[in-house]
Amino acid sequence: MGPHYLNRFFTPKSVAIVGASEREASVGYRLLLNMQEAGFSGGLYPVNNKRETLLGLKAYPDLGSVPEEIDLVVISTPAPSVPDVMRQCGEKGVTSVIIISAGFGELGAEGKRLQQEVLDIAHRYSIRIIGPNCLGVARPSGELNATFGDGTIKDGSLALLSQSGAVCTAILDWAKSQDIGFSTVVSMGGAADIDFGEVLDYLATDSKTTGILMYVEGIRDARRFLSGLKAAARLKPVILIKSGRHEAGCKAAMSHTGAMVGGDNVFDAAIARAGVVRVYSINELFSAARVLANNYIVKKDRLAIITNAGGPGVMSTDRAEDVGVQMAELCPATIDALNEVLPVHWSHANPIDILGDATSERYQKALEICLKDKNVDGILVILTPQAMTNPKQVAECIIEGAKNSKKPVLASWTGGARVQEGRNLFANSKVAHFSTPEIAVDAFSFLTSYTQNQILLKQIPSPSDELAAPDIAGARLIVERVLAEGRQVLTAQEAKAILAAFHIPVNQTIKVSNAKDAMIAAETMRFPVVLKVNMAEFSHKSDIGGVRLNIGSVQEISHHYQEMETAIKQRHPEVKEVGMTVEPMYKSPSGRELMIGVVRDPVFGPAISVGLGGTMVEILKDSSVALPPLNAYMVEQMLAKTKASKYLGAFRQLPAANKQALVDVLLNVSAMVSELPEILELDINPLIVDEHGVMAVDARIKAETSHQLTSYSHMAIHPYPHHLIQHHQLSNGANITIRPIRPEDAGLEKDFVHRLSERTKYFRFMQALQELTPEMIVRFTQIDYDREMAFVAVTEDENLPNELGVGRYMANPDGHSVEFALVVADDSQCMGIGTRLMKALLQTAKSKGIAFFEGEVLAINKPMLSLVTKLGFSIESIAGDSEVVQVVKDLRQ
Repeated sequence: MGPHYLNRFFTPKSVAIVGASEREASVGYRLLLNMQEAGFSGGLYPVNNKRETLLGLKAYPDLGSVPEEIDLVVISTPAPSVPDVMRQCGEKGVTSVIIISAGFGELGAEGKRLQQEVLDIAHRYSIRIIGPNCLGVARPSGELNATFGDGTIKDGSLALLSQSGAVCTAILDWAKSQDIGFSTVVSMGGAADIDFGEVLDYLATDSKTTGILMYVEGIRDARRFLSGLKAAARLKPVILIKSGRHEAGCKAAMSHTGAMVGGDNVFDAAIARAGVVRVYSINELFSAARVLANNYIVKKDRLAIITNAGGPGVMSTDRAEDVGVQMAELCPATIDALNEVLPVHWSHANPIDILGDATSERYQKALEICLKDKNVDGILVILTPQAMTNPKQVAECIIEGAKNSKKPVLASWTGGARVQEGRNLFANSKVAHFSTPEIAVDAFSFLTSYTQNQILLKQIPSPSDELAAPDIAGARLIVERVLAEGRQVLTAQEAKAILAAFHIPVNQTIKVSNAKDAMIAAETMRFPVVLKVNMAEFSHKSDIGGVRLNIGSVQEISHHYQEMETAIKQRHPEVKEVGMTVEPMYKSPSGRELMIGVVRDPVFGPAISVGLGGTMVEILKDSSVALPPLNAYMVEQMLAKTKASKYLGAFRQLPAANKQALVDVLLNVSAMVSELPEILELDINPLIVDEHGVMAVDARIKAETSHQLTSYSHMAIHPYPHHLIQHHQLSNGANITIRPIRPEDAGLEKDFVHRLSERTKYFRFMQALQELTPEMIVRFTQIDYDREMAFVAVTEDENLPNELGVGRYMANPDGHSVEFALVVADDSQCMGIGTRLMKALLQTAKSKGIAFFEGEVLAINKPMLSLVTKLGFSIESIAGDSEVVQVVKDLRQ
């Protein structure tokens, strides 16, 4: 594959600035000046029809007058002039444009019309746009500063993406004061065309970028955003600030769940699944970057603190409690070892107060001992300026002690001038230094969050791969018939039928319309029973007195029915007929009331929540949120974040609840919302859990007609495509499986490539390649099934290697074509494996609406050319390249 399609934005050989000016207060002046001060060595062409020269450069009246080819155009003219400039770009053959100008989509109907006109022109000429209303783009290593920010930007290894130009300048200013540099700076602005996902995709494989910082206000395309985040976070740390909360869009007036699950906690759940760390301030942004830059991996979140002063140790402990970091409980062997090297009056616990006269040797020995403790996942070393302590010597000892440690060592030399020399030593060491102990504790919490989220990133569950097969067709038929009747809210019976179709235990419910029917139903199911109002307009039954419990006779149920009916009609005269249900009174002395809910977030689609339930659910506000699809690991993580998790254990006289039954319910709910895109809202409240199992006592479902064209398009995260697995028998009788690749195939892929001959490797990669790098293995095995696909052919036949071949495709930027690659092991060729892999790829691409399936093949690769010819590909030469040909198949035919 050639350079990334965004490459000209970041490594242009020539730049034109339309609207360049000598008026110092203007954006055009600052853009031109910044480019000059950055030392840009390519062609720099100011465009201004009122000047012949600008800042010592020849000016041009329009783009057509520029004598050279232009890689990048930066536009800073008023919004109404931009369409004409875009036409000039198209006629000049420019494909990369940054629109600094404001006055588009953010300014009402006329601005939106103008923006659409610009986009139409861009599409006509295949132009890609960053902006409008943005600060611009900078690439310090390439001497590119196409921004109107104040001053130069230092070269570094962090990339910065910001939706807000103002926040971008604030971060750059803060970074300058901290001597922090950047590999790339991108102000996204209105993101009318290129969005976060595409820039993240570029940065994921950018060799100059080791970490990515982001400021986000809103998301336009959740799938693309998460896809880009995942691609980047698999290879390098991504740290994000998000401002604003869009709760109104995902609160349903009639839903318990909607009252508690807003846009912000759904956003948290989404970025956790993408392996990203969220922070809440610029200071935290760089603290997280600093600690994540060393590629530490922590198993848990148990922190040990070594300090020469009690106060900072206590403050750090308090902060650890605030951010959910555990204070490590030191092993007895650690205590004994510390007793041998520390004064008798040391704290004998964590925080480890080694006293105010601590020497560098005392610090060093305490660190060595703590690093060996299996209960310690990370260590924070605090130094305050005491008369007997040498901050520089201690820093040298800590840096040396941490050099070969796999556990993170953080430092906080607290104070001013007396500790500055020690602080300076940490700058180029493996030890991340922080100005205060509390900030250091925060940084450790970001590290533990990152580790946990990286595990979540690798979870790719099928919607129902851990469950008994549900009756999807039956459940869908019920929902479709409700919608056909013009209703959105299902009755209690209908909702429970949907739950039962997905193997969620429900109690019997009989619909009744008069007192006699209620008596018959109650007598049939045996007393005691429950009588409930069953009307869509009264979603919360208890709020209107619509629930009567523990009814013990036909006389009682007749009385309650008539009493409830009269009360509702008096309060709501518009109601002509009151519907009710009769259910068995579910009793469980050891039962815990929980609630499971689903809301449809306007950005990320369905979100599942779990927490304490019952009538006080809004007051308790115990809710953990995750995006489907879920697996058992993810459900366990969800439950661990709730107050309900402790409630499920044994306490007092209550036995422990059946946690596995609860996990199964959440997995079934995940499968339900994955397979039924019609579901808008779901409340199961209460779900009673005891030592025997679970029971959904009450349920509410709201639905709407689905218009999705492809499976799972209502979800932000595509599940593992279990339905694409195929089984075949080869001509030699061996059974093989062709299935989508999984993250756990990393070892398989590495061994497979290692076994390939040099010739086969060259045919596949078009370069000399001995082994897959760790980054390549991640990219090849942890894929986004929405925009790419990889099939592996595997077998358990003893006479064949485990992996026989692999084929993959990745979507091109145009959205309607993909590029493919295919390789079959040398000892498995001529068995039909390549044909089967290609057919699986072609069928999948076509089902997703892809129009063109294309690839580049070496002209000497006769077996591949023979295969694609048989499959109906056309073969086209590539101008200026006699060694490679383009092969294309039109999937619309």
